[in-house]
Amino acid sequence: MKFFSKFKLLILLLILLLIYTFICAFSYVNAVSTNIQNSVFRLHVIANSDSEEDQNLKYIVRDKVLEYINSISSNLNSKEDVIRLANKNIDKIQKIAEKTIHENGYDYSVKLNIGNFAFPTKTYGDISFPAGFYDALKIEIGEAKGQNWWCVMFPPLCFVDVTSGIVPEESKEVIKENLSEEEYQLLSENSNDVNFKFKIVEMFQNIGIKLAQS
Repeated sequence: MKFFSKFKLLILLLILLLIYTFICAFSYVNAVSTNIQNSVFRLHVIANSDSEEDQNLKYIVRDKVLEYINSISSNLNSKEDVIRLANKNIDKIQKIAEKTIHENGYDYSVKLNIGNFAFPTKTYGDISFPAGFYDALKIEIGEAKGQNWWCVMFPPLCFVDVTSGIVPEESKEVIKENLSEEEYQLLSENSNDVNFKFKIVEMFQNIGIKLAQS
């Protein structure tokens, strides 16, 4: 009897430990992911289809939109300012996208929306953002059934050459200014400890995305 009592006590303690660990992990993920998501404004472009022509058109539209956005937002220093500017100029951005599509011989419609959307884990050079819900400008071309393209408009990472694996120092400084040291390390470092924490955040956020979309 004493053996079974001790065994039950051990099981109870293990269950309580697991519950405590889960609560701590959830609290950590919630705090870190919320701060990261609140500091970022992203661009999301969706092609009409996965055909080579539609995918190429997506990139042409992307380049024209980014060229305009960069020209009017280069001096902005906060996510809120970039969102306000995007809202103020959303009709202009729409016209640029529509004109670009027509000039390339297509008659697809364009739908623009600024809101909060689910994003997968994405790496820009040597900076990685975990999956989660981020504020973004979404551009849907035609039926919007093709592959996605993502970038970060604030901090300005849209023009990062991902093949070089390096994010400009000025962009990193903006990220640092908007995040705690631990949160910045989570995005930028590759140590085992940081990678483990990143995986925890990624796991919980992916579960949250799946639940929200079910």
